[in-house]
Amino acid sequence: MSKLAIITGAGQGIGEGIAHRLVKDGYAIAVADINDETAAKVAVDLTSEGYQAKAYHVDVAHRDEVFALVENAVADFGDLALYVNNAGIAFIDSFVDSDPDDVERLLDVNLKGTYWGIQAAATQFKKQGNGGRIVNAASLAGYEASALQSAYSASKFGIRGLTQSAAKELAKDKITVNAYNPGIVRTKMRDAIDEKTAAIKHETVAEQQANCLEEIAIGREATPADVAEVVACVARLVSRTEKDYVNRAFNM
Repeated sequence: MSKLAIITGAGQGIGEGIAHRLVKDGYAIAVADINDETAAKVAVDLTSEGYQAKAYHVDVAHRDEVFALVENAVADFGDLALYVNNAGIAFIDSFVDSDPDDVERLLDVNLKGTYWGIQAAATQFKKQGNGGRIVNAASLAGYEASALQSAYSASKFGIRGLTQSAAKELAKDKITVNAYNPGIVRTKMRDAIDEKTAAIKHETVAEQQANCLEEIAIGREATPADVAEVVACVARLVSRTEKDYVNRAFNM
């Protein structure tokens, strides 16, 4: 019987990469996204390859929708094993010019959405009584804040705090809570970030991307598949000793 993994923001980018990676480890995938069209496409792609998957609509900014997502996915596939709080948005603007509506929406999705995801998943795991795993999307911007990304950086610093706090509180219930912290990952969201940043700095997009690449020691940007491997690694660590290690090592 397949294990259930719920992945928010799974209709594109990193979330889509995580979905395609986790099915290989025997998970049934709840492809959760605010974009019904892209979520449906990912689910169809997975099922056409012989895997179990279904698309679900969710706006993670709304707590009731997140709890309904967990309830519906469990009803369809059985007990929850893994919840990935991947959904997130970004915008680029100067600190003083950032639109209040943009700031509120970003914090609602990125920070509150992660909070509601942890709550909903932990509630289900406690009901099942056999533990589980929660993995959150933080960011390099949550370790070193970036200019022109004040709200985004704040949300990712906040997610690190949520992750550490939840990991300590839920460990007694055999629920691990960890976060992945990617740098530059080439996705449509990153394309939009580069375009806006280049415009503000009066550079070409190529110049903006080249400047960023100079700061990456490996000499290339990450891909969604790179991040998906990290999530799959955390998900595989299931023994008591490994769980304790993961809670310590991945939440710094």
